[in-house]
Amino acid sequence: MNQKLKEKIQESIASVLPITAIVLLLATFIVPISASTITLFLAGALLLVIGMGMFQLGAEMAMSPLGERMGEQLSKTSKLLIILLISFILGVVATIAEPDLQVLANQVPSIPNSVLIITVSIGVGLMLAVAMARILFHISLSSILLFLYLFLMIVSILAPGSFLSVAFDAGGVTTGPITVPFIMAIGIGLSSIRGDKNAGDDSFGLVSICSTGPILAVVILGIFYHPDHAFYTPTEIPDIETMHDVAKELSHTLPQYLVEVLVSLLPILAVFFVFQLLAHSYNKRQLIRMSVGFLYTYLGLALFLCGVNVGFAPVGSLLGAGMASSRFKWFLIPTGMLIGYFIVKAEPAVHVLNRQVEEVTGGTITATAMNRCLSIGISVSVGLAIVRVLTGLSLYWVILPGYIIALILSRIVPPIFVGIAFDAGGVASGPMTTTFLLPLAMGACETLGGNVMSDAFGIVALVAMTPLIAVQLMGLVYKTKQSRRADPFTSGEQEKDEIIIDEEEQEKQMTTLRTDVLMTEGEVKND
Repeated sequence: MNQKLKEKIQESIASVLPITAIVLLLATFIVPISASTITLFLAGALLLVIGMGMFQLGAEMAMSPLGERMGEQLSKTSKLLIILLISFILGVVATIAEPDLQVLANQVPSIPNSVLIITVSIGVGLMLAVAMARILFHISLSSILLFLYLFLMIVSILAPGSFLSVAFDAGGVTTGPITVPFIMAIGIGLSSIRGDKNAGDDSFGLVSICSTGPILAVVILGIFYHPDHAFYTPTEIPDIETMHDVAKELSHTLPQYLVEVLVSLLPILAVFFVFQLLAHSYNKRQLIRMSVGFLYTYLGLALFLCGVNVGFAPVGSLLGAGMASSRFKWFLIPTGMLIGYFIVKAEPAVHVLNRQVEEVTGGTITATAMNRCLSIGISVSVGLAIVRVLTGLSLYWVILPGYIIALILSRIVPPIFVGIAFDAGGVASGPMTTTFLLPLAMGACETLGGNVMSDAFGIVALVAMTPLIAVQLMGLVYKTKQSRRADPFTSGEQEKDEIIIDEEEQEKQMTTLRTDVLMTEGEVKND
């Protein structure tokens, strides 16, 4: 096995093992689930581990390098209109390639799938153009986000209440495993050419701005379509009795996802082909590496989606329904928070974000710190989502204060943390959220007799919101520590002392070096 792939799969095992153990404990002691369903769940977990490892390697080999190189090429274009037009096209193409969007479209029968997908893709394309213009003109990310979210809140008042949760969920769904590596890499490539001190800060923020586009687009679409009777199709649990049935179910489903992912990746492959044809950016060896990377991405994502949808989604729905029907229904809140803490580690795009954050910040913000911060944020968001399911609390009462706090923090913390935080919000709400946490909330909501569209939907939106606050609070702590280190009364003297010490040390080293050279010359002459 490829050593790099082996490392990625080991990372995947560490990410998936905790959530698998939690589900097994719940199925054993809290909610009885048949052994056949658990067998299907474990088979799905195995596919998830292998798929996530292959996807991460593929994104590292193909998706991220392609995005960075395209960002670099765009920065060399002097015509703003061309940059914005290409950015719009790339945003539309990347969003159409997003598998999670297909899942969401299938759950809103009041709107034709093609109409919803095209609308959301246009929203992402427009916002990607806005994000690129922000980098080029050095506009503050917090100012852009403040304007966009205020405008969004005003427009959302006009949307039907039953459709509002779906609109906010769309913002999280569209920033998934295909979109994130590609869009983030474009930002890094574009800002790296600038070379100024704010280039690193501006390399983040594209995902956050792009995630507002789908929300706005779907809200406007909801105003015109009036989808008051939209509903979510319940998760179907396959009839499994033997291991043969498990193998049959997986062999029947996997080809569907192989076709679905291939169709999703075709637009990205077309962009890669046209880009190479025009720019000739890659030599033969690089093209082979990129091709292998795309193959890993394709197979990995197909295995991942098959494992999550076939193995995880049914179990999530059963756990939610089973716990809600028991006398310990309020135990759903801490259980959901515990699942939320670990489930973010199984999101493939999160690993891409954490790696890029560590690289861009030079290790100042480590992947471990990002993981811990995101886990805490997602844990809180899932807890809030379960509270909404149990009480019927309106999404507005949670999401409006959350975004107000996030926007206030964006004016205080260092700019790089603002970009990372808002990007993390979109990245954290990936396929694991839509195919495990959403069925969990839906199963509980259906059992309690709640409104699935208004109460269960919205969990993706909350998962996308809490990292904004958590990461920025991490930035606030970082800023406080930095300010304490830079004491205005002693920093100048300390710097002088450090300079004197450095000069003395250098002089000692030079004296030692001269002595060694003289001794060597003397030995040579004597010989």
